[in-house]
Amino acid sequence: MSYQLTPIEELKKRVDNLQKKITELELDGVLLTNNVEIFYYSGSMQNSMMYIPAAGEPVLFVKKSVERAMKETLFSVEPMLSVKDLPQLIDNRGLTYRKVGIELDVLPYNQFQRIQRAFNGTDFSDISQVTRLQRSIKSNFEIEALRQSAEVVNEAILEVPKILKKGMKEFEFQAELERFVRLRGHLGYIRTRGYNMELVLGMVASGISAAVPTSFDGPAGGQGISPAMPQGAGWNEIKENEPILIDIAAAVNGYIVDQTRMAVIGDLDQELEHAYQTSLEIIKEIETSAKPGTTWSEHFETAKRLAKEAGLEEHFMGYKQNKVKFVGHGVGLELDELPILAKGLDRPLEAGMVIAIEPKFTFPNKGVIGIENTYVVTETGLELITIAPQEIIRLPK
Repeated sequence: MSYQLTPIEELKKRVDNLQKKITELELDGVLLTNNVEIFYYSGSMQNSMMYIPAAGEPVLFVKKSVERAMKETLFSVEPMLSVKDLPQLIDNRGLTYRKVGIELDVLPYNQFQRIQRAFNGTDFSDISQVTRLQRSIKSNFEIEALRQSAEVVNEAILEVPKILKKGMKEFEFQAELERFVRLRGHLGYIRTRGYNMELVLGMVASGISAAVPTSFDGPAGGQGISPAMPQGAGWNEIKENEPILIDIAAAVNGYIVDQTRMAVIGDLDQELEHAYQTSLEIIKEIETSAKPGTTWSEHFETAKRLAKEAGLEEHFMGYKQNKVKFVGHGVGLELDELPILAKGLDRPLEAGMVIAIEPKFTFPNKGVIGIENTYVVTETGLELITIAPQEIIRLPK
């Protein structure tokens, strides 16, 4: 593992693809303000804004650190003291900005107002769906980074029998897992697009604790260790004969994979065993049916149908008013990327997309059980990249 820069040719292709869309949309350029987009197109995540014109070379305008940005990107780097200076700096390079795309899905309103005042007369429009769809198609470089993350979570799961002990607190178990993946290159932080959606490692919880509802947009919950982080691992002690949810993500060189495996110390009851077998059947059915051209929504409908046929519809992807309305989500530089396998989203899958598929079942008096794998969409179907064994990890009492 090493400090790895994004290859020059990779950055050029990304910018070329975006410039084609800018031209199609009849924009003069795109102004990027969000860390993730700036990193994706420039290779740097310094405090900066990036202007990508419809034609010509992009420029990274940097507040701090200019020195590091110059080492991290192949594009021009220019110091910027304030947003107020930006129009003049763009003018100095002979670029225009009458019509400009900007990521309005994540840009704070106050910051957008400052930009509008600085760019007096510029017509801004939302470019976020364009950049998110472009980022949803991963290059070979990105897929290799995702494979590295997948190997780290695989190794972590193989370590579980050595780490997991009856009586340890959930957050102790998660801390051991987190230490393990951090030592193998995990950034220690999971980036999300969703407003106020926060995550450290994932959802690690045991028994009924995992079924405690939370604000997090996922099928599992967790008490957490404080109302200041009311989700995931908490003070609950891990006991015998209850499902132990190990839903962890890892980001090596910034690229996130998401994987869930189950463990138990002792035995699970018949209802939980049935639910787990159903989750395996659902994920295998989607593995078979998901191909380029199939719609995002049809795979959600398939999963929902199979859960109903198994008599588990009430528990599928949450319980009662705490259900979530998807069965899969894109991953990459963010945990919640496109595509989203959800009702009503009828866009087609495309080769190069990367999806985490997570059929899970919530039982309020027992816990959460299910599986999650990350896949690359290839020309012929799904390729599994989270390779940890899918059997429940069963430890003796």
